[in-house]
Amino acid sequence: MKKIELLAPAGSFEKAKIAFLYGADAVYCGTSSLSLRTRAEMKDEDLENTIKYAHELEKKVYVTLNIFAWDEKYEEIINMAKRLEKLKPDGIIVADVGVIDVLKKYAPSVPIHISTQANIISVRDCNFWYNHGAKRVIMAREMNKEQLRYIMENKPQDLEVEIFVHGAICFAFSGRCFLSDFLSGRSANLGDCAQSCRWSYQLYAEEKNNPGKFMPIEIDEQGTSIFSSKDLCLIKELPEIIEMGVDSLKIEGRLKTEYYIASVINAYRNAIDDYQKDPQNYDDRKYLHELEKVRTRGLTTFYFNDRKNKDIQEFAGRQYNENYEFGGKIVEYQQEKSVIEIRNKLQIGDKIEIIVPNQIEPVEFKIENLWNDETQEEITEISPGVKGQKVKMKLPIPCEKDWILRRKKC
Repeated sequence: MKKIELLAPAGSFEKAKIAFLYGADAVYCGTSSLSLRTRAEMKDEDLENTIKYAHELEKKVYVTLNIFAWDEKYEEIINMAKRLEKLKPDGIIVADVGVIDVLKKYAPSVPIHISTQANIISVRDCNFWYNHGAKRVIMAREMNKEQLRYIMENKPQDLEVEIFVHGAICFAFSGRCFLSDFLSGRSANLGDCAQSCRWSYQLYAEEKNNPGKFMPIEIDEQGTSIFSSKDLCLIKELPEIIEMGVDSLKIEGRLKTEYYIASVINAYRNAIDDYQKDPQNYDDRKYLHELEKVRTRGLTTFYFNDRKNKDIQEFAGRQYNENYEFGGKIVEYQQEKSVIEIRNKLQIGDKIEIIVPNQIEPVEFKIENLWNDETQEEITEISPGVKGQKVKMKLPIPCEKDWILRRKKC
């Protein structure tokens, strides 16, 4: 069974480090203004640090230049291509053929990965991009498993295939959407999506015999999120995907928290490793249980199992799994008083879970003491007042820097 890559989102250098800590083989991250997540906290210096850090760990970084670019963007694109030629990431993710042309000229040594934005849905698509120099193709999320299996059996042998297995799904085909630009003047295809598909809408129907008169459709006072989809989750389908020979499993979420990255990457890392060690006894329930602790929309397999699947829409627009939240991150472990950077309110009696890298079951404990990090005085609770707020507490096991704490809310 060939090794399969677990590919994590990295909206910042710190998030990249968390992803690697919890088992990612590679991360993908954007440039400051030329990817589809321009609000991510990945500046040029952070990008350079991420690449250096990953290569020291013998892991990989793929850089996204997947905007659809107007002519006025190309001077910046050329300068970035020259920079990436020097930084030597392990691949550049791109969709626009004009950008590809620039990369071939100014960053010829960096492999080209064709983005899901290019809507790759057939063997002919794969052959086209392979013949134009692509090392990897990232398949459209709308494909089902029969279509994917056919491609795996008939594509060029050395063409790598990457698929999304977890995270948000756009209302648009392969994420190519104009709704945000139309409603808010923020273009999704230039990296500034306002997530208009997640908004609540009021719906009206025009009376058939009375043109111009509209009647409201029965909905609650908050409207309906008719364009909003559930989140993709293919943890149960992992064995089929691995057996197909897919090269890379991608997690969506460059704007998600370190807590989200740690939880999701750790679950998939353990699932992949456990299946490859003992496929006969693979049980997806324990991995799904961990994923369900992360606050997301409802989960769906989208079209992977069935092109007629209707369990996709999140009409209520709500998020689920609200029983847990990001408690904090370990800054320094000490046997009696470890330093924790808090992310939500903590107090005596709170139930905490330590998410341990490469271990699917978290370590549970109850907070018995808290100490002010600066004065060393005992306190009963603490709330995050400023960025980087710290507290001291006793942890039940030896821990390492950057391990994530999850707080049970009820």
